[in-house]
Amino acid sequence: MEWREQVAVVTGGTRGIGRALAEGLVDRGAAVAICARNAEEVERRAAGLRTPGANVLGAACDVRDEASIAAFAARVLGEMGTPGIVINNAGVGRFAPLAETSAEAWDEVMATNLRGMFLVTRAFLPAMLARGSGDVVNIASLAGRNGIANGAAYSASKHGVIGFSKSLMLEVRTHGIRVMTVCPGSVDTPFFDVETPFDPDRGRILHPADVAKVVLDALELPDRALVSELDIRPANP
Repeated sequence: MEWREQVAVVTGGTRGIGRALAEGLVDRGAAVAICARNAEEVERRAAGLRTPGANVLGAACDVRDEASIAAFAARVLGEMGTPGIVINNAGVGRFAPLAETSAEAWDEVMATNLRGMFLVTRAFLPAMLARGSGDVVNIASLAGRNGIANGAAYSASKHGVIGFSKSLMLEVRTHGIRVMTVCPGSVDTPFFDVETPFDPDRGRILHPADVAKVVLDALELPDRALVSELDIRPANP
């Protein structure tokens, strides 16, 4: 991986794992485009990433909205070129007993975690296929492998991410595109700033930088090697 030749896209790049990934990519020399829904937050984070020599683009974008994604992709492709790395990280969690889960909450989780990943990948994939190389990284969760009480919407969405990624990997691997599904366990992010079914010791669980390092190290493997699925757990939560 020649990092200085790479353009990388990170959705949800202002907080948590997305922020750590964007920071790690800039540190390794890649040009980075980040997006999130809050325009002020995106620009503030992009400005913080613009160290001397760093090429960083920040744009407000709602991954649930097809037109918003199309505009973001057009800007990235026009200003930075075809990305070699697309990281679908944007996600939300809504937790409640199923009988108390509204259709609006269910739809928000599915639209962000699953539809958003589909729209972003579809927006950039044709250019990557035309070039014949690239990496798509989809951030799922161990909750996508194991159901959790009061988390049906979140678990179902992340299970969908895993299924989508497996299918896409088989579809594009012969065209030079690698697809990696990443399933972190508990990570100390703003995810736990609101009420969830989990109650981890935030001093012992993973840090966002831990996940980012593992992902970026995996991307450095030779093109002939593909890490298709990656589980990252706290060593001793």
